[in-house]
Amino acid sequence: LFQVAKEFGFRNNGFSVYTNRNRTGEITASQNKSLNLLKIKGFASSVSLPGRCPPKRAAAGSVALRSAELSAVARQLLEEPNLMEVPKWEGSKCRRARPWRPCRHGPLGKCVHCVPLEPFDEDYLNHLEPPVKHMSFHAYIRKLTGGADKGKFVALENISCKIKSGCEGHPPWPEGICTKCQPSAITLNRQKYRHVDNIMFENHTIADRFLDFWRKTGNQHLGYLYGRYTEHKDIPLGIRAEVAAIYEPPQIGTQNSLEILEDPKAEVVDEIAAKLGLRKVGWIFTDLVSEDTRKGTVRYSRNKDTYYLSAEECITAGNFQNQQPNICRLSPDGHFGSKFVTVVATGGPDNQVHFEGYQVSNQCMALVRDECLLPCRDAPELGYAKESSSEQYVPDVFYKDIDKFGNEITQLARPLPVEYLIIDITTTFPKDPVYTFSISQNPFPIENRDVLGETQDFHSLATYLSQNTSSVFLDIISDFHLLLFLVTNEVMPLRDSISLLLEAVRTKNEELAQTWKKSEQWATIEQLCSTVGVQISGLQEYGAMGGSTHAVSAAMWGCQHCTFMNQPGTDHCEMCSLPRT
Repeated sequence: LFQVAKEFGFRNNGFSVYTNRNRTGEITASQNKSLNLLKIKGFASSVSLPGRCPPKRAAAGSVALRSAELSAVARQLLEEPNLMEVPKWEGSKCRRARPWRPCRHGPLGKCVHCVPLEPFDEDYLNHLEPPVKHMSFHAYIRKLTGGADKGKFVALENISCKIKSGCEGHPPWPEGICTKCQPSAITLNRQKYRHVDNIMFENHTIADRFLDFWRKTGNQHLGYLYGRYTEHKDIPLGIRAEVAAIYEPPQIGTQNSLEILEDPKAEVVDEIAAKLGLRKVGWIFTDLVSEDTRKGTVRYSRNKDTYYLSAEECITAGNFQNQQPNICRLSPDGHFGSKFVTVVATGGPDNQVHFEGYQVSNQCMALVRDECLLPCRDAPELGYAKESSSEQYVPDVFYKDIDKFGNEITQLARPLPVEYLIIDITTTFPKDPVYTFSISQNPFPIENRDVLGETQDFHSLATYLSQNTSSVFLDIISDFHLLLFLVTNEVMPLRDSISLLLEAVRTKNEELAQTWKKSEQWATIEQLCSTVGVQISGLQEYGAMGGSTHAVSAAMWGCQHCTFMNQPGTDHCEMCSLPRT
């Protein structure tokens, strides 16, 4: 209801929204429910305002709440329920400054010299600084639906490389196949649009903490990007992926390889991120080789003479994008493409660490989904389209190239240059840093870094609390990795009782944080921290039960040598007789 009031300019709450036309199933106001959770693809109910006649009934599947000045983001909300936080876009066309000499009309008139251009105009995109190679996905949709029929017959169909089931005119493959069930051959083309037009890290600290693993070990590392999708104003109808945190899953990294292990906490991490207003927007990995340790330079290895993404990385990116499909109303399947991005931390032309963003095309996603694409063992820049076997039929895959005489020729994709599958995305950092989570000089350890000796336990939590003595509790607790530890630790997980704290962090509400601090759960966390032998100077101030410092220091203490829990007031361990440290 808040979004409806915002989009349609309702300044009071004297309206109702229903799920049915007969005004049954009223939707109540809630900040935690989206259209997707309510299983609603659009608004088909009527709105009643005091003193106004009810609008005419809309046809089935149409939108009754339609305004002539409905912004592009309102149409986007009907198509992508997960973009509820995108600000209102200013129109959908590219305004041009009125030239002085060619225009011979008044200030309110328009002519061919100053009329706004469509967001998919190639000449306009090519004259931007820097030029835009790929139009945004919503500009592409506007191009498809901008004709006289308003896209009535437009259908964005996902590519399928599998034999259609249910064909009874012949035996199943490999004994028989026909033109009805045989998938069409695929000719790879460079995709003209992209689902995400920019990737932006909120601040440098996010990237620096991720790179610390490589700096300390020399091994490559991987993480998942959590953030949100917002408007990108530099490109017409563009979308930006803003990164607020990086979660590092269990993995095995060496100097030249990475292996992702099964993560039992993946579902919980996504749940906590959703309550914080975030979602998984991409993944990041390093490909760094130190060149000169004294100068701090790295090797420039990914360029036009080698490759930008290897075939194996394209397959991995395609797999991730298939797991995070993009909701689209113009597709019969309900989804088309993906907004999941790939970021590579590698050496640049100046031998410094650069962040390069990519996506793979929808054609690559289809080849990966149907297991038709393989990497080449000796050439990372080449992929290989599988050949048909008795177990699987694989359609022919082609790509177009230019021969030495300048003629366009069609080649079979065995092997295949992966440049046909890659879409590059600009990766940036803002001039004015943004902080969804607080930044500390002594941050809480990142998860799954046991190889560095950095572990997440109550000893590290007590150390973190003792080193951060801010008077604002929200600043101390507003750490993404700390919140994950409070939810996923095995001693006292707070998954069912941390919603109020997550809401406080999301809305930056100190009063809500103070309310949660007075709960029994935080009091128990403090008691557990006091048993690990770390003196927390500010524990009396942060104590949920209002106890004194003397009462906290009088708690049981754990021996650092044998971990035996000793009674308060003793200076030597009762088990190993060693002095208390």
